[in-house]
Amino acid sequence: MARKKTTKTIQVTLVRSQSGRLKSHKACVAGLGLRKINQTVEVIDTPENRGMIDKVSYLLRVGDA
Repeated sequence: MARKKTTKTIQVTLVRSQSGRLKSHKACVAGLGLRKINQTVEVIDTPENRGMIDKVSYLLRVGDA
């Protein structure tokens, strides 16, 4: 019998504007799938996504999904 592996996700909300930010910070926000303020997405909890979240944490609100 095959077991389903559940992947942990993180809920990320953009709460501050991207305008006037560094190009690399804008790229991290786009990489997380965020476009507009107050938009919320669920991303898979991987080291790569955690790194992007840590880099632009001052723009985001993060919660468990």
